Amino acid sequence: MLACARTGANRHQVGHPRWKFLTWCADADIPEVRRLAATVDRWWPETEAFIATGHSNAKSEGINRMIKLTARAARGFRNPANQCLRTRCVTTRRARGHLRTAQL
Repeated sequence: MLACARTGANRHQVGHPRWKFLTWCADADIPEVRRLAATVDRWWPETEAFIATGHSNAKSEGINRMIKLTARAARGFRNPANQCLRTRCVTTRRARGHLRTAQL
């Protein structure tokens, strides 16, 4: 279904793979698959918006995650100015590129 975002498919072209997926999940006798179908169905308006526009909030979610991880690693900041500086340093483009290579 998400591959349709790159092809510029219309609503009908995306709806058919969704229907096939939900039908397959409903026929499955596995509780986890049915739970997955319920989750996909619940998030469908957001997924459809992504397919229609090609835009998501992934970058902002990633930055928010880095801020939370920095705060957890510090085990509490005593100086709010230092907290602001540290989170700003971690979320800059240059620092993220360095972290990416350090994790490999």
